[in-house]
Amino acid sequence: MQMEKAQAASGGGGCLTGVVRVPVKIVAVLVVLPVRALWDLLVAGARGARRHVLAPLGRGVGWVLRQAWLYVLRPLSLVLFYWPWVGLWRYVVVPVGGAAYTYLLRPLGLGAAWLCVAVGRYVLVPVGSGTGWVLRYVVVLPAGWLYRELLTPLGHGLRWLVRGLCMVVFVWPWVGLWRYGLVPAGRGLAWVGRHVLVPAGNGLAWVGRYVLLPPLSLLYRYVLLPLGELLVGAWHIAGRILRALGRGLRRLWRGWVARPAAWVYRQVATPVGHAVREVWRTARAAVREARAEVRRLLFGGPPGEPARSRARTLGSTTAADAAPAPEISPRKRRG
Repeated sequence: MQMEKAQAASGGGGCLTGVVRVPVKIVAVLVVLPVRALWDLLVAGARGARRHVLAPLGRGVGWVLRQAWLYVLRPLSLVLFYWPWVGLWRYVVVPVGGAAYTYLLRPLGLGAAWLCVAVGRYVLVPVGSGTGWVLRYVVVLPAGWLYRELLTPLGHGLRWLVRGLCMVVFVWPWVGLWRYGLVPAGRGLAWVGRHVLVPAGNGLAWVGRYVLLPPLSLLYRYVLLPLGELLVGAWHIAGRILRALGRGLRRLWRGWVARPAAWVYRQVATPVGHAVREVWRTARAAVREARAEVRRLLFGGPPGEPARSRARTLGSTTAADAAPAPEISPRKRRG
């Protein structure tokens, strides 16, 4: 009853959906889960690289470029491309141009203006009054007669000839091609489309609508759509499984490795280390005292305070300030 209710609640895909679901689950576990794990690892690696490598590297490069621009490139560009031209304009071009305008160009301009006025008043005006009559009766009247009687008819003839050539070459062939070639061809193509292509298109549309569309719709509705939903669900389930697995592994690591290791370090290793250090210090002090006693017995000398007691008498001057007895070799004692 519960399985029937679950199938009824899920919408019911029929036997085909049930048959497809089991292989899809197997594929999801064997293929989608490793792909999702690899994807999560790549995403985590990319985020870590961006956060801990690329972002600091970008900030460092930006800071280096800003410092290079502020303290190297900008002063260098000012020195090479700005200040030389400013100095040239301010201290060379402007003074030289002002002096040339004041002492050279202005007098030349005034002299040229007076010269033009004098030439126009005393040369061109008298000559123009004499040549006006000559131009009127020698040039203007013959040119007008030539234009009316010769050039105008010749221009009309050339226009008619050019127009006829343009019509023959550029208009009539295209008009004939349109009227006797393209228009009949277009009518024939229209007839073919109306009596051949339209029925064929209607037949293809009927075939696609009533022959191809129902199987394709059934395939999409009962195979591809459930398969896609199952793959999407498998992808999300794989993500949840990986997250749960990660949390479990993290908890296992903390509970079985990190916390016991920390407890062992605090409760066992640290006291053992302190004990070993104290034993080592005591043994070293005992060795020193024994060595001093053996040296005193062999070579003689006043009995001295043990090294451990001397090291701990910080305020007294008898043991700390006392110089050690000089070592005398057996050969010197025999001699």
